[in-house]
Amino acid sequence: MKGMILAAGKGTRVRPITQSIPKPMIPILGKPVMESMIELFAQHSIDKIVINTSHLAEAIEGYFGDGHHFDVQLSYSYERELIDGEYQSKVLGSAGGMKKIQQFSGFFDDTFVVVCGDAWIDLDLSEAVKQHKRKGGIATIITKQVPINEVEKYGVVVTNNRGMVTSFQEKPKQEDALSQQINTGIYIFEPAIFDHIPEQGEYDIGSELFPDLVEKHLPLYAIDMPFQWLDVGNVTDIWSVTRDILDGKVPGYRIPGTQIRSGIWQGINTCINLDACNIEPPVVIASGCKIEDGATIIGPAIIGPNGVIDKNSVVEESLIFDYIHVKEGAHVKNQTIFGDYSFDHNGVACPKYDWEHLRSSGQNKRVTDLLTAL
Repeated sequence: MKGMILAAGKGTRVRPITQSIPKPMIPILGKPVMESMIELFAQHSIDKIVINTSHLAEAIEGYFGDGHHFDVQLSYSYERELIDGEYQSKVLGSAGGMKKIQQFSGFFDDTFVVVCGDAWIDLDLSEAVKQHKRKGGIATIITKQVPINEVEKYGVVVTNNRGMVTSFQEKPKQEDALSQQINTGIYIFEPAIFDHIPEQGEYDIGSELFPDLVEKHLPLYAIDMPFQWLDVGNVTDIWSVTRDILDGKVPGYRIPGTQIRSGIWQGINTCINLDACNIEPPVVIASGCKIEDGATIIGPAIIGPNGVIDKNSVVEESLIFDYIHVKEGAHVKNQTIFGDYSFDHNGVACPKYDWEHLRSSGQNKRVTDLLTAL
């Protein structure tokens, strides 16, 4: 079976992280979020996959390659345009990206699945496809029920008693919401869908294609299914998703490393004496880290690969990415630290601190040294 992963967006709501890595490559507990989606496709025999790329495309293509190590075949559709003799990225929209692939090779010759590359799910895709075929529609949206107090964060899907979509609401107020079914960005299509996508230009699935199908009274269905869904929509989601996993609210997500004590996971080649440190779980300490005696880590917390936590420093309820050195006496609390950037759990950038760029011994990668107390 064939599938497509949408990965061409610039990830503006996750800046400045996405200035250096594309949104689908944002790691959740060390694994790029899109990697989990490829693994899920493989589990359900969706083994021929095209990924549309644009912003920082080389990072995605360089990591996933041809897909053989995931037991799938991967191809890439780079969305670009020629300006003054140079190719520059040009996003075509989710539906426009589909159309480009179809015009190029006729790739989608049977029922196919399209997903966003910035979410983790454990959906039974095989069952979803069965239900789609049973209904006989041209397209199906996989929806999920959310509490009424959360509808304001999502696009709401309204259906009739046969499950056919009748309208949409974009982030409605609680009192205005006509449904608690939300659009999860997981779609199943028949090739006939391409008759309803323009030949050229930018065109979006959710805001343009689907409303057009509804207006024409074409068979667009919504299938509501129970599954876990972690969406990395903005900076605050990175922490909230990580915290939910560490707090045991996402039982299907594998925590990396070896559990060396209850609620404490450790990677390889890491130096730490648990009896000489104050570690309050849940805590994940990745590979290649050095945690000095006298350091304190209060969970939920993640120390990314090759991090250094000096003695008498404190990391509390924080997410620290790769190659960060927390100096002696520093107190990192309720923060996400990525490269030169630090955010609180509301997504607000913290004041500029005294950062120094060093190179770790024997490594070519940069270490960011946190020199002042946070």
